[in-house]
Amino acid sequence: MKTLEEHLAETAAFHGSNCPGQTLGVRMARAGLTRIGIDDPLSGRWRKQLMVYVEIDRCAADAVMSVTGCRVGKRTLKIVDNGIMAAGFLNLETGKAVRVVAREKARALADKYAPGIEDKYERQRKAYEVMPDEELFDFEDVKIVVPGQDMPGSPISRVQCSKCGHSVQDLREVWQPGLIFCKPCAQGSYFTAINRCDPEPEATSV
Repeated sequence: MKTLEEHLAETAAFHGSNCPGQTLGVRMARAGLTRIGIDDPLSGRWRKQLMVYVEIDRCAADAVMSVTGCRVGKRTLKIVDNGIMAAGFLNLETGKAVRVVAREKARALADKYAPGIEDKYERQRKAYEVMPDEELFDFEDVKIVVPGQDMPGSPISRVQCSKCGHSVQDLREVWQPGLIFCKPCAQGSYFTAINRCDPEPEATSV
């Protein structure tokens, strides 16, 4: 595994700045990887054998991505936004999994591990670099079952929404009696359509 200093530098470049959350995310990823037996997550061997579930959509998520090499587009990183500074790490080869949760008490230990630094956030960042894992995190051995539709690889299904016509992959559709819908049509979504964009009908063979 790369050194902590290398990971911190790479994460700062990836994220675009440096902050306590990134340092926490780097330490979290390193600790999680160690506990599931992966020492070089960027090697070809682990490219599709490591999955990470990040439970917050803040700076630490970028740090975990940088250290592990897991990406949403590779289907090896899942965002489960519980609003908790935590992540689950799964070794698909062995089934070993651990959930790493940042301890709230770690904030109060910044004065102990980085005394003399006036700026609160810089003091936290420096303290998180040297604080022992056991004071930074709680560790839970867990079981993570990944459904087939969430695994890396080619889509396992592709259907067309009965209402809008858009294609839906990997069993994300909603079934209603005799009809198939995408989630926006069936359940509503984050957007409200102003100018409706109807897709071109699919070509049919004669």
